Amino acid sequence: MPATNDLILLGLAALGAGFIDAVAGGGGLIQVPALLLTLPNETPATIFGTNKFSSVFGTLNATWRYKRNIRLPWRSVLLPASLAAFVFALAGAAVVSWLPKETLRPLVLALLVVVWLYTAMKPDFGKVRGHVLARPLLPALVLGSVIGFYDGFFGPGAGSFLIFGFVRFFALDFLLASACAKVVNLTTNIAALSWFIPHGQIIWPLAATMAICNVVGAGIGSRLAIRHGSGFVRGAFLFVVGLLIIKIGCDTYA
Repeated sequence: MPATNDLILLGLAALGAGFIDAVAGGGGLIQVPALLLTLPNETPATIFGTNKFSSVFGTLNATWRYKRNIRLPWRSVLLPASLAAFVFALAGAAVVSWLPKETLRPLVLALLVVVWLYTAMKPDFGKVRGHVLARPLLPALVLGSVIGFYDGFFGPGAGSFLIFGFVRFFALDFLLASACAKVVNLTTNIAALSWFIPHGQIIWPLAATMAICNVVGAGIGSRLAIRHGSGFVRGAFLFVVGLLIIKIGCDTYA
């Protein structure tokens, strides 16, 4: 276990990560760097395993709150997207051992810039719900597969990519898209944990402490999102994606 000061820092980071992730995705932007800072001698796998364990409970809490207040498209979109995401997240975790992540950073950075510009330049994008596709099965499978693989392999911004995908390809508003993203994120997190737990790559006392903080943050974030609606989620989405662009840009070219 880290020192008391570091434990407080990690608890606050988990609280903030749960809040941001429940609204717009991108909680790992806060939690992973905090773990890397306070646990410099741990392996990356242990850092990511501890992060996934603590964040999965916040994601579960946010999913439960959204489910209670919003009618979700389970059969038409979420079930096929979640199943595909689970399978391909495992595949992504398997590929990570032989394909260097650095090859993916410039592509992810470019995609995030496109997502941010597209959303910012269309003020009405995702503010109201449009007509859902008549045949959503194939797009749901494709979205779940692509983002699931990405989350298992690399991860940063997976929740934000999901929100954008649900708005762009299924005509959902940002609030409903955020709720749907939480369901798919939950399955990818469980897929990742099915790898990390058997390999002993979790610091259990720390992960449990951070999980409690993450749940509190997720509860606050999901309540605010439900109360203030799609406009609030859209603003948070642009803010988080902007931070992701800066973070990944610095990691790639600094």
